Amino acid sequence: MTAEVAPRPREFFEYALIRVIPRVDRGECINAGVVLYSQAFGFLGARTHLDVPRLCALDPAADSVQTRAALAAWELVCAGAPGAGPAGAEPPGRRFRWLTAPRSAVVQPGPVHGGLTANPAAELDRLFDLLVL
Repeated sequence: MTAEVAPRPREFFEYALIRVIPRVDRGECINAGVVLYSQAFGFLGARTHLDVPRLCALDPAADSVQTRAALAAWELVCAGAPGAGPAGAEPPGRRFRWLTAPRSAVVQPGPVHGGLTANPAAELDRLFDLLVL
């Protein structure tokens, strides 16, 4: 007889969309990623994808190379990677708050939303597939 493992309870998580706004004056945006944080699971992650044809439809002069670099920086900060600068050295909760602070730039966070999950990595994938791809 094998012992059954109890499923992990669902815990609170927070997430925000990562939006690309090539012309801030026009306010048009495309969803280019998701950042998700769960304090209970000690999880902070981001997934990004830049749809260059959509970007160019909003602004034919948009710099896709620089925009991709900015999106990659979000993933580096979430991972706490060495190239992430001072923000990458902060604890996960502080990194999430720093990333989701309002800013006026081409790459911006959307509003923070919450939910419950038993698997934050799978939830990040689900939100990315649903809201970005």
